[in-house]
Amino acid sequence: MATLVSFHAHPDDESIACGGVMRKASDEGHRVVLVVATRGEVGEVEDGFLAEGEQLWERRVVETESAAAILGAHRVEFLGYVDSGMMGTPTNDAPGSFWTAEVEDAAEKLAAILREERADVLTCYDDNGQYGHPDHIMVHRVGMRAAELAGTPRVYQSTVNRDHIRRGMAELAAAEGEAAASPDIDVDSFGKPESEITAAVDVTKYVDVKRAAMRAHASQISEQSFFLTMDDESFRSAFGIEWFIRAGQGPGITETDLFAGL
Repeated sequence: MATLVSFHAHPDDESIACGGVMRKASDEGHRVVLVVATRGEVGEVEDGFLAEGEQLWERRVVETESAAAILGAHRVEFLGYVDSGMMGTPTNDAPGSFWTAEVEDAAEKLAAILREERADVLTCYDDNGQYGHPDHIMVHRVGMRAAELAGTPRVYQSTVNRDHIRRGMAELAAAEGEAAASPDIDVDSFGKPESEITAAVDVTKYVDVKRAAMRAHASQISEQSFFLTMDDESFRSAFGIEWFIRAGQGPGITETDLFAGL
């Protein structure tokens, strides 16, 4: 048995980015630990969703515990930083925000967990935080440094395969027309080109689990969100493979299992 520590910025990130590898690892007998940097304090929530006097962060902690149970996590920890919000917003510089944290201090907090768990594998994010969110960028910086401090042998940077997105858009355009394949996103700002990705884990067996974990984050992922309204085939195509970069591997995709050889 090995131990996976999956490090994320906010509640719900774990389900979207690494839900498949977390549940796969758990089902295969490995220990799974979820660490979240913030409690998602500045997320958006519909009026009337929260109970009277309830704070969003309180609900998001409960949602994270529910999602973690679905994903087979054995332990959940929060590092205690405050959600920094999107890049360029005033909350970036708020006292206690993750974006303003000293990397060395935050890394030592995570390293303490890595040491305690004797972690074999750590997941964080790529150097642009998958899409440029300040807290996601910090997950990369803090995660990479924490692994150095703790001597964690394997670090996988969770990323988005932008070429896979483009292929999916092209297939959708061929089937349903250009308008259907023109989401309001800048593909070049997401993830990395496939040539930089070194690991692709097939988690199609767990896409229903991933979707259930996403649904647990109801304050942020409503039933009307594209995550939950996508048809099964489209969801499987979009979320059935989880992509990673591991320094020193490649060129090209050379790994399909984060635990191979352990």
